Parts: sequence; structure tokens; C-alpha cells
Amino acid sequence: MELRGEKVVLRPVVAGDGEVLDRIVREPEVAAWWSPPDGFDGMLAVVLGGEVIGAVQFEEETDPEFRRAGIDIFLTARRHGKGLGTDAVRTLARWLVQERGHHRLTIDPAAANTAAIRSYRKVGFRPVGIMRAYCRDQRTGTWQDGLLMDLLGEELA
Repeated sequence: MELRGEKVVLRPVVAGDGEVLDRIVREPEVAAWWSPPDGFDGMLAVVLGGEVIGAVQFEEETDPEFRRAGIDIFLTARRHGKGLGTDAVRTLARWLVQERGHHRLTIDPAAANTAAIRSYRKVGFRPVGIMRAYCRDQRTGTWQDGLLMDLLGEELA
């Protein structure tokens, strides 16, 4: 599977991507919002001009009564603020709606991650509510709030 956005390409993580992704997820600007995962299997590499600049993942609820998908993403700090995360999320969101048949998508950034929230709004995600003490900040051990955002397929920008 390869998904082409306006600027980035999403493709399955392959051997050799793990070292790059591990380095990215440990950058201070990324580690502020992401804990290093146990591995990157099942994620999609975000690629710009042949360079792996991050990863995106999704999970799906396939029960017909609750069918929906969730998205998470991280990009190297060197590429923040250039619309690349927005392009990656929009590209994956379109695929999840058009090809996988999901009518509703969710994303749940830290409530303090204003840059991510701004990016997700550009795709069409809307705030649903604050999830109090949602995730532990791996740097400080304290709990931080999350913002639940959702997008209905017909609202996709």
C-alpha cells in the first residue's frame, strides 16, 4: 500500500526505517508529545522526497454499529510548520473514509499541543471535549489532558 498526498507519501514501515523513526520520536520537540513505542510495525512511514520524516498509525473499530478509525502521527521537528503533517493526516483520513468505509475518525492530541490541534482543524477535525488526565508525560511522570477531536467523512476538507 502506498498513499500519495499533495506533498508526502505514506507507505508501510520497512526494515531500516526503525532507526530513523526511533531517532525522530526521541527529538525533544517530538518526545514532548510522544513516548517511544515498542516498535514501528504496522505504522506507515511519512516520506518526503525519499526521506522518512515521521510515521502515522491508525486503528480501526470494525463493529458495524460503532465503525470508526483513529489516527496518530509524529514528524521530525525539522519539518514542523510546513503543512506536511496536515497533508499526511488528510491523505490517511481520505483513505480511511473512501477505501475503508469509515464514517467517523478520531484523533486525540495533548490539549496543550496547539500546533497539532491547528493542523488537525485544517483537515476538518473538530474538538469534542477535554479528556482529563488522559496520558502520562513520560518526561515528568505527570498526567496531562488530551483533546478528543472527531471528523465525519462528509466534513473532510
